[in-house]
Amino acid sequence: MPETKLEPRTPRAEPAPQQPKSHGLALKDRRHLAVTGVSRVISCDENTAVLETPLGNLTIGGQELQIGELSTQSGQVQLSGKIEYLQYAENQQSGGGLLARLFR
Repeated sequence: MPETKLEPRTPRAEPAPQQPKSHGLALKDRRHLAVTGVSRVISCDENTAVLETPLGNLTIGGQELQIGELSTQSGQVQLSGKIEYLQYAENQQSGGGLLARLFR
């Protein structure tokens, strides 16, 4: 049997608790919208875009909406089109495991 050399284990660093990202909106002339702090794009078509942010899901409604720039690293999204409304909804967080969902 070949000899196996064991190396000492180094303790793993605990991940730092994540602080919520900052989130901001900049709307210019109802035609250009810059959004920061976006964690993901849930859906997007020419009339509606839904973005997940730290403050809840942001729904952007309008006409001829297009995502001009999307950076998943920095969480920045640029939209253009005729923007008619912005609406927030609370993010739906998982309520735990299967048992927690069964006994609600």
